[in-house]
Formats: sequence, C-alpha cells, structure tokens
Amino acid sequence: MEGNTSGKFKRICVFCGSNYGHREVFRIAAAELGNELVDRKIDLVYGGGSVGLMGFISQRVYDGGCHVLGVIPKALVPLEISGESVGEVRIVSDMHERKAEMAREADAFIALPGGYGTMEELLEMITWSQLGIHKKPVGLLNVDGYYNSLLALFDNGVEEGFIKPSARHIILSAPTAKELFVKMEFVNGRNQFLMKQIQNHVWLNTLLPMIMLPLMKAGNRWSNWLIQKKKKQMEQLDKYPKERNPQ
Repeated sequence: MEGNTSGKFKRICVFCGSNYGHREVFRIAAAELGNELVDRKIDLVYGGGSVGLMGFISQRVYDGGCHVLGVIPKALVPLEISGESVGEVRIVSDMHERKAEMAREADAFIALPGGYGTMEELLEMITWSQLGIHKKPVGLLNVDGYYNSLLALFDNGVEEGFIKPSARHIILSAPTAKELFVKMEFVNGRNQFLMKQIQNHVWLNTLLPMIMLPLMKAGNRWSNWLIQKKKKQMEQLDKYPKERNPQ
C-alpha cells in the first residue's frame, strides 16, 4: 500500500501543567508518556517550560535521545523557564502564535493533567478539528480519572444539543499512555488511509455530484408524492364523518 497508513507519528505535541500536582501519580504518568515517546522514537513539541510536568517530560524525552522543541511566549520566559532548558527553545510573541506553532509542528496532540492553560490548549485543538482546520488525533491522558468531570461535561453537551455526537468522538481518552497510543495510532492510520483514497480517486469529486443530484431530485419528487397522497387521505377522513352523519 502506498503512503504511510500505519498511524505512526513523528512529532507529538504534549500539553501539560507547569506544576507537578499534589499526587505522585501525575509525575508517574508523565514519565510513562515520555518513555512511550522515546520507545516509539517520537519527537516532543511542548510549551517550552522547564518547571512542573512540562519540565519533567521534556527532560525525559531529551535524555532518551529524541528531539525536543519548546515553544514559549516571551512574556512567560521568566515564569516557566527556571534554570537551563533542554532541546530547542523557540520564543514567540504571544499565546496565539505559540498554539499555532505547536499545531503546525506536531502530528498529534496529547493532554496530561494541567490547569486552565492546558485545558484551553486542548479545547482549541478539539475546536480546530471540529472546524476542519486540522485532521490530527487529539488525545487525553485521563490519569486516575483527573478528566472525568471534563469528559462528563462533553457528554452533557451532546445530550443538551450543543455538541454533535460526531464532534464528541474527536477527543480520544485513556488512563495510560500505552492505551492512548493504540487508539491514536488506529485513528491516525484510518485518517491517512481515507485521505490517500480520496487523493487517488479524484474522479469521485466529479462523479459524485453527477450521481447525487438526480437521486436528490428523485427523492424530492417521491417526498412530494407522499405528501400529496397523505393530504388526499386526510381529506377523505374529513369527509367520512359527514357522510355517516348527515346534518
């Protein structure tokens, strides 16, 4: 089969907190994710900080021999870089440029536990996927149920009619890095396969409208016929009581 349809990634962007969190389980999860990246020879794109989970996973991936690219706004350098950073650090003008640059460099996105900034970055990538700006997998590492409430909020959005069921499936979640990679690689392989088929069958773009337009017209005629038939049946029903019980 031509093209890369294996679902493998070259670079993954990881969103995570500039703090460690109160429990050791979060640091362990970051270490496991870093190990998975190294084992799969996947480079890291991240927020550029050297503190918290950001600094922890970047050091892990860098020590494992993979390339690390940190993208950080100038205003956050004094806050999120403490001591010597690892890998390549790219300083940008603002948060918008940071997210755009990380999205451009990465093949997929994974969010570890984090605060408002992590969630905002995650939600923006979900939104961009919904809008068709990118077709890259978006994963959520739901460590010890940290994101259960957020996932429940998404489900409630579907139930209340604010999120389409198809858009709910944009986000892939798993409790461990290994499980999450299995899901993301499957989705990425499927997406690449479909894109390859579309590219190899450009004629479909011309042929499908030629097929669908007559079918749509036929469907409209059928619908109109059914409406007229139903209307006549209702008229007959309206007359029936009058014939049985003449005034």
